[in-house]
Amino acid sequence: MALNLNKDLKMYYSIKEVAKELSITETTLRYWETVFPQVSPYKGANGVRRYTKEDIKTLRTIYHLVKERKLTLAGAKKQMKSGGPKETAETNSDVIDRLKAIKEELLGIKQELDAL
Repeated sequence: MALNLNKDLKMYYSIKEVAKELSITETTLRYWETVFPQVSPYKGANGVRRYTKEDIKTLRTIYHLVKERKLTLAGAKKQMKSGGPKETAETNSDVIDRLKAIKEELLGIKQELDAL
């Protein structure tokens, strides 16, 4: 089940929730935090990370650059710094997310029709 960041009223998400949403490991998230200064989750007194919706959006952009566009971490970091291509990556990431949601909805409709 995908996190619905637009309607969800939660302010913070756990590292487990974010890792599951992005289909990556918690270790990868922690590592990306050391590579990309844009990722800075809130850490409570006990060191537990809490990610905001903005953090997740940034992580989706990083995911898109590294996993989908196959950039190295250095290449992704460079694009994140420059700003221009980052906006394109965010837009592409948003479009991909919307298309995935539409696909899920269409598959649900197909299943309902097949059951008739």
